[in-house]
Amino acid sequence: MSYATLDDLIARAGSAEIGEIADRDGNGTPDPTVIAAALAAADQTIDGYLAVRFALPLTAIPPLVVKWAASIARYHLHRDGAPDYVVRDYKEAFAELRDAAAGRLMLPDAAGAVPPSNSLGGAQAAGTAPVFTAEALEGWL
Repeated sequence: MSYATLDDLIARAGSAEIGEIADRDGNGTPDPTVIAAALAAADQTIDGYLAVRFALPLTAIPPLVVKWAASIARYHLHRDGAPDYVVRDYKEAFAELRDAAAGRLMLPDAAGAVPPSNSLGGAQAAGTAPVFTAEALEGWL
């Protein structure tokens, strides 16, 4: 299952742009094989980053992952060089993917909610109770 669909690409870029960059046979509609190849390349890229920290396949596809897939696929569809705004979108997706792989960005669930963190963010240690406490040393000092 792909992270994004043709409808997601159209929602991100508009039907005019997708029609222009994905219609390789000139019949006026985006070519399904071209769209599928771009989406598959995006999926492989996303999986490569997320596999470091998350179990794959994802059980639910968060909207953030759909955005990454659409941005990466859109970039790949621009075979003659993408405009600056498409390149920025592509680079932003990669920056967020790197953050997710490094643990600096949590993936929200399919509804957009971020799961609560179990950590306070600081170092924690566990061990036995201290032997030399103020109570234990009372009278010795």
